[in-house]
Order: sequence, then C-alpha cells, then structure tokens
Amino acid sequence: MSKKLTIGLCLGLMVSVAAPVAMAEDASPAAVAAPAAQAIEPKAVELLKAASAALAGAETVSFNSVGTYERAAKNGQPLFYSSVHEVRMQRPDKLRVITLGDGTPDEFYYDGKLMMAYVPSIDLVAISDAPPTIDKLLDAIWEKAAIYFPFTDVLASDPYAELSKGMKSAFYVGRSIAVGGTTTDMVAITGEDAASEVWLGAEDHLPRLIRVVYAHEPAHALYQTEFSNWKLGEKIEASTFASEKAAKAKRMEFAHPARPVAANPVVPKAPAETK
Repeated sequence: MSKKLTIGLCLGLMVSVAAPVAMAEDASPAAVAAPAAQAIEPKAVELLKAASAALAGAETVSFNSVGTYERAAKNGQPLFYSSVHEVRMQRPDKLRVITLGDGTPDEFYYDGKLMMAYVPSIDLVAISDAPPTIDKLLDAIWEKAAIYFPFTDVLASDPYAELSKGMKSAFYVGRSIAVGGTTTDMVAITGEDAASEVWLGAEDHLPRLIRVVYAHEPAHALYQTEFSNWKLGEKIEASTFASEKAAKAKRMEFAHPARPVAANPVVPKAPAETK
C-alpha cells in the first residue's frame, strides 16, 4: 500500500450510524411527522441555536465521540464499524484529535501554525503549514487530504450556520431519556444532501447523539456520532496541540487519495521541540 493511500485511509475519517431510534417520551406519530404548513419550526431552530451558542461561547471544548458507519459485506449484509475519538479544542486556532480505533489509530495536531497527521503504528507523519483558524483548517484538510471529522459541525465557530446550510425542514420530535445518560431534546433536520436527527441535552444543550443519512450516497448507509465527557471552558495546556514524537517520525506530504503525489514535495520543518 502506498504512503498516499495509507494516510488517506487512516485519516479519511467519517461520521457514523445506526442503532434503533430512542423512544421519545412525548412523541406521537403526528409529532414525528414534519408539519406540512411549517417546514421549519421555531422550537427546533431555538434548540439548535442554543446548542450552537453553548459550543461557540466556550474558549476551550473537550469531548469524546464514537463514530459508527455502515458498510456492506461481500454477501450484502450490512456491517457496522466504529472509531473512537478524543477531541481537545481551543478557539480559534488549536485542535487535537486522537483516534483510538477501531481501524488504524491516528493522531491529528494543529497549533495555529502547523498541522500534523500522524499514524503511530507505521511512525509516519504528514506536516504542513496551516491556516490561521479552525474553520479554515477544516476546509483545508479536506481539500488537501480528504480528512473529515464526523463532528466537524461541533468544531465550527458558528455550529448553527453549518447545521442550517441548505436546511429545508427542522422540527421538534420530543424528549428522550434513552441517550447520553440524561434527558435530551430530539430535533429532526433535512437539507439538500442529508437527513439527520440530533439529541441535545435538555439542560446544557450539548449534543449527545447525531444520526445521518445522505441522500445521494449509493448505499444509503446510516452514520452515527455519539458524544460524551463534555468539558467546556477548562484550561488546556499548550503542549496538548503538538507532539514531539510525531514531529520526529518519517515524513510525507499531505496528499488527497484521489490525486497524484508531487515528485519532490516541500515539507515544512517541525519545531525542534514542543513547548
């Protein structure tokens, strides 16, 4: 397997899916169907904006997530694969994502100047100069290397703006006590390319679960991201967002799996030591 494909496969992260939908305490069949007369309910928008404000208002955000996605086996049977992520973020320009598995564990570091994608099992790292903000970083890593985090909307400076892009409907489903060990409000959203259901903490408004189906995906697979261990506003050491071990690993350029690698890539030097 080429280095390009290794990084593309190890770090091309995706959002994920599907256990049975939790039963809402006050959801009836009529409540579950979107009202025909009002495609976007004010209550749904209010809850989504409250979640966005809670996330955007915190200088530091830490959480764990489990992303599950569906793929068909050779016999057509749906199989479910999961990845575990530990996320630390400091707005506007610092991010660390440690992916523990299943699959190949990998690490991503961004300190506002450099970004590093590291695969410990093969001691291989891609290092590049980085954009000045997390918002721009998320676009850059997708363009450079098809790296996508299943919780991208949560990391944005304005999560509601990301969630509401192309929104065609949004409605309140009801309350649930079956997700995240707490009471949650359930909101359903449809857009041009995806339909999703979001479970938000009734008290703190933080996401506990997101399930998504993409309209144009041939397999119509389900994706799910489950959130836990939220910590907002707590101090995070600057050393969290870099890695001496990764900086000393074998180097390669960031490369998109669908594009050829440059013959003589220019790879920026990593700092001599992490401060």
